[in-house]
Amino acid sequence: MNYLVIYEKAEDGTIWARVPDLSGCYSCGDNLEEAHSNIIEAIELYLETARIEGIDIPPANHFQAELVKVA
Repeated sequence: MNYLVIYEKAEDGTIWARVPDLSGCYSCGDNLEEAHSNIIEAIELYLETARIEGIDIPPANHFQAELVKVA
């Protein structure tokens, strides 16, 4: 499955990552590479826990993000 991940830079410089389709699935890192690695692990754990507990796994509804430059 492919899930959209949103990365946001916090005031302290850390990078936060969240998955809009998986409520409560988020992670962070000191840089983008670490945040990316951590969010993959968080997604895997989220899905594994859902399977074990018999919770329906939400479909990936978000498929694209775009940065839009505004003057």
